[in-house]
Amino acid sequence: MIFPAIDLKAGQSVRLYQGDFDQTTVVNADPVAQARTVNAAGLQQLHVVDLDGAKDGQPQNYATIAAIRKAFTGLMELGGGIRSFELAQRYLTLGIDRLILGSVALTQPALVKRLLAEYGPERIVIGIDGQDGYVAINGWFEQSQTKMSQLMRDMVQAGARHFIVTDVARDGTLRGPNIGLYLQLKEKCPEANLIASGGVRNLSDVQLLQASGFQDVIIGKALAAGKVTLPALAEVDG
Repeated sequence: MIFPAIDLKAGQSVRLYQGDFDQTTVVNADPVAQARTVNAAGLQQLHVVDLDGAKDGQPQNYATIAAIRKAFTGLMELGGGIRSFELAQRYLTLGIDRLILGSVALTQPALVKRLLAEYGPERIVIGIDGQDGYVAINGWFEQSQTKMSQLMRDMVQAGARHFIVTDVARDGTLRGPNIGLYLQLKEKCPEANLIASGGVRNLSDVQLLQASGFQDVIIGKALAAGKVTLPALAEVDG
């Protein structure tokens, strides 16, 4: 599946450069309308991140997220600042299909295990963001000493199946995806489904990822920059 991305900051759709809040570009002042264009192009998946929530550790764009969910038809996954069982329940009750748990996979593994046991691996997705092979947390403001591969192994043992893997150094740069990283992680955790995120430049990158065994891809900056179109992505969506 190909997931167009909508990153929310102060109610607007934006793109960051390498996760830097000081390097923000507004993509669309109306993210609800943006979500509708994804549907109109024939795509039925959407990746949404509450950037403010990831930074602050609590939801900051809830009303906008609710409006997107109401407007969008299809699978919607959401991440950013989901750090309690109660908030996870609230979002799932809202109709979010899949929750992305990032920082808490490292800092609150018991919470992630509880959510996986309650809702299963199709509704609870693990987000592993990192640089130089090590996990970054709290909106990428902190670099941990835990290897991405170790966190993935731990979460597989906890029952997780889907992992969104982002190379922070590639995100928002249009430098191409870090396929080498994905292949290394897949070799160490063959049972995991890796969802590629960060650095995708064009349709050729998507096709290269698919040919390398990674069918699920998240695309943000390339869409915002006009390097690829939604209809073109719909044609190769698998």
